[in-house]
Amino acid sequence: MSNPMTLQPPEWPAAALEKARGIRLLALDVDGIMTDGKLFFSANGDELKAFNILDGLGMKQVMAAGITVAVITGRTSPLTEKRMRDLGIPHLMQGREDKRVALLELNETLGIPAAQIAYMGDDLPDLPAIRYAGLGITVPDGHWFVRQHADYCTRAAGGSGAVREACDLLLTANGQLDAALARYLEPR
Repeated sequence: MSNPMTLQPPEWPAAALEKARGIRLLALDVDGIMTDGKLFFSANGDELKAFNILDGLGMKQVMAAGITVAVITGRTSPLTEKRMRDLGIPHLMQGREDKRVALLELNETLGIPAAQIAYMGDDLPDLPAIRYAGLGITVPDGHWFVRQHADYCTRAAGGSGAVREACDLLLTANGQLDAALARYLEPR
């Protein structure tokens, strides 16, 4: 059996790796990124969302590596608030239609320059933030125009591990992926 540490993560495009080096803030949209973009409502009007557990651990790993995680969403949802609280996400901005303005506020509050910000979104309201950030990320099921302007498009679809893929990209670019994975290997 091969040594798991000799296997390599996916081959990342050189341009994406270069832009991912030194990222200090990962800002994420919710619907279409952390979820598959579908909204479900019960007969009582209760909203239901499905979050991918792989994404949650990825966000925890990048935070443990010193990268701040923020969530900027146009909708307001108690489910999103609960999920982000459970993950320990320090910055949640809900009801924010203008994602770029919200990102600028984070930029000013945290003192992190645009070149050190990654933003991940899937639709036209995300595009100004994607273009502002030093690394703009989208998903293959995102709007075609957004995909044209993003620096990196994940292989995984929104809600299917796309955030985890972006987190692995950031950890790889900053030389931290092996350490993030090694803690899960127990001696045999």
